[in-house]
Amino acid sequence: MLEALQLDNTTLWWLIAFSVVSFIGTLILVPVFIIRIPSDYFADIHRHSWDPWSHRHPIIRWSFIIVKNAVGVLLIVLGIAMLVLPGQGILTLLIGIMLTNFPGKYRLERRVVTSEPILRNINKLRVRAGHEPLQV
Repeated sequence: MLEALQLDNTTLWWLIAFSVVSFIGTLILVPVFIIRIPSDYFADIHRHSWDPWSHRHPIIRWSFIIVKNAVGVLLIVLGIAMLVLPGQGILTLLIGIMLTNFPGKYRLERRVVTSEPILRNINKLRVRAGHEPLQV
């Protein structure tokens, strides 16, 4: 079993580089995403029907949705792999979940965000950036 886990130096360096880039990327991108959430996004029990691509041609809109979901699934797979490999597995997994579309996603997001420690930290970050706290 241990022989199957043996990695050559090139693969190991790629994994280390990906780990460092994903760590720095999440440190930069997660606050940006949190700040861009509208303050009333989680105020209702049901999701707002907002689609910024609704005015585009259906081919462009569906191409964007397919690419976004494909990237989300890739990040979910990479996040699961990074739970046992070096990297920001949980953050990568959460970003992947945020990008994908699936039934019950809003309820899951709302449940996570309304957790007191998470909501407190999100609102602290938003206030520091000059935005209103999230209303839940």
